[in-house]
Amino acid sequence: MNHSLSLRGRLFEWGQRTYLMGILNVTPDSFSDGGQFDRPETAIAHAQHLVQLGADILDIGGQSTRPQAEEVPLTEEIQRVVPVIQALRSAAETAGSCSEIPISVDTTKAVVAKAAIAAGADLVNDISGATFDPDMLSTVAELKVPIVLMHLRGTPKTMQQLTNYADLIGEIYEFLAQRSEAAIAAGISADRIILDPGIGFAKTFAQNLEILQQLPRLRSLGFPLLVGTSRKSFIGHLLNQPDPQQRVFGTAATCCAAIAGKADILRVHDVAEMREVCRVADAIWRSS
Repeated sequence: MNHSLSLRGRLFEWGQRTYLMGILNVTPDSFSDGGQFDRPETAIAHAQHLVQLGADILDIGGQSTRPQAEEVPLTEEIQRVVPVIQALRSAAETAGSCSEIPISVDTTKAVVAKAAIAAGADLVNDISGATFDPDMLSTVAELKVPIVLMHLRGTPKTMQQLTNYADLIGEIYEFLAQRSEAAIAAGISADRIILDPGIGFAKTFAQNLEILQQLPRLRSLGFPLLVGTSRKSFIGHLLNQPDPQQRVFGTAATCCAAIAGKADILRVHDVAEMREVCRVADAIWRSS
């Protein structure tokens, strides 16, 4: 496995500590915070807040990927994400501490990825494992940026009807292996590939728990692992908590499980709380 990745002058040393990807949804309909940060001024203010709290990467998305989400037109997705990225990369008095934070664009569209990278983003986070857009892998290879490849069945609109697996972990493993091989074949350097098992995407409550229990099997693929459990419905199911914003402690427990399973990056809403979780969990599980 490649042991490090440099993004915007910051070295990410896999296995040394857990890194936090702060979520910035510039959408009106995301499951947890839709409509809170869908204007440039609120998005920029929240980005500054996430960085001040200790986010290592900002993940900016203009397309909701919640269950049943409708697809956003290409031009609208670009109009949502590009101005925010440009503002965060502008003069220090505008973007403050955000001017040099690594930025990920959460998209499945190659044209959006290209526009976002041109605006100042540093990596692409594709929930489809680069299967929705046949041009994604070649575009990322041309841009020479890292990519997160996530496991998914169907689309956000149909995925929760596609949860029957003969071998859950084996099938996720095979999908991620095939997608990483396709990325390398397209010209993406192996040290620029990050994998994500897709918790909550075409997975049942029990399957999400199984993934957390079996993360070391997926880590054995030899790539850094990103895990996103933050505020998700399986946590709400366990806690009988319908409000996603009240699932912070449940999220913390899943983050501990992910760290114990050797995850490298956690994609989270609640950066301050999960930063404390990481410091303690890293001391327990990464100290040897």
